[in-house]
Amino acid sequence: MGGGELDLVQQAFASNYIAPLGPMVDAFERDFCAYTGLPHAVALSSGTAAMHLALRCLGVGNGDIVLASTLTFIGGVTPILFQGATPVFIDCGCTTWNMDPDLADEALKELKREGKCPRVVVATDLYGQCIDYDRLAAVCSAHGAVLVSDSAEAMGARYKGRHAGVDAIAAVYSFNGNKILNTAGGGMLASHDKALIDHARKLSQQAREPVPHYEHVETGYNYRMSNILAAIGCGQLKVLEDRVTRKRQIFDRYVRDLGGLPGVTFMPEAPYGRSNRWLSILLIDPDLAGTDREAVRLALEAQNIESRPVWKPMHLQPVFSGCRVYGGTVSEELFRCGLCLPSGTALSEADLDRIVDAIKACIKTQGLP
Repeated sequence: MGGGELDLVQQAFASNYIAPLGPMVDAFERDFCAYTGLPHAVALSSGTAAMHLALRCLGVGNGDIVLASTLTFIGGVTPILFQGATPVFIDCGCTTWNMDPDLADEALKELKREGKCPRVVVATDLYGQCIDYDRLAAVCSAHGAVLVSDSAEAMGARYKGRHAGVDAIAAVYSFNGNKILNTAGGGMLASHDKALIDHARKLSQQAREPVPHYEHVETGYNYRMSNILAAIGCGQLKVLEDRVTRKRQIFDRYVRDLGGLPGVTFMPEAPYGRSNRWLSILLIDPDLAGTDREAVRLALEAQNIESRPVWKPMHLQPVFSGCRVYGGTVSEELFRCGLCLPSGTALSEADLDRIVDAIKACIKTQGLP
């Protein structure tokens, strides 16, 4: 927390609005739009809820196909199943770790030849690094599809100076407890399309019609954010740039102290933007390092230092067994070799010293000072 959140929470209590509406929800949506540059937004209970509403409002339904990043967290993909659609997974590129536009183009062409025409592509801004919006949007447009950005991990990230998600038809954000902007739980759906957000807002409140009694002509959900969590969000937005700066400092510290070790490399930063470095991720080449990702993870765990593997690709998940994938070898290799290091902005220099020393002890250092 940045320190100002508690005062805003107290203001929310003083207003007596605790339920999923109120002045703090309005303020959070307004401040979010001002920060990101997206004109319309609805605050919700989670990023998964936001993705579900995005797909529903874009007309995804039974029998449809949706292209999705395979290297991602499952919460951005399961809403495809909620809508009765089928995901087709697209591998990432080596230089960004995000959806490969060429593979997406190949998939759309092949599916069209088979008489299948996906209307939506869901691409993840992985670990706070933006997808190549211009290229992916052009691929989508050429095939009559629209681009939805899973920007759950990307608050504060930039693409050619624009905030993550601005170049998509709809953008999804998460404020889960581990995110760079944290409301303990929550999400946001944002868009340039006012009608889409208006419909999502209605659906998020059980699709109640604007009449005095409870009238429903379509089914909805209980997906709104509480006024209390929105108050935390308002406070978090005020310190978001400080959080991005600190995240990037932590990443740079890891690179400085570990980048010279044999077999160690780090997640690259795409030349077109600024990653928020939500998580600092290194790759360990077992042949050069003399150890592997899992051995390092367990060594850290033995010292009460939490780390975890890179996302297991969706096409390898049992729940998606049988789903089609284009490519796959890049994300599989990243999963095999990638380790997410402690990245919280409250980490002290002493904490970072301890983490760095623990990793150095695992990796061959012959010939190094």
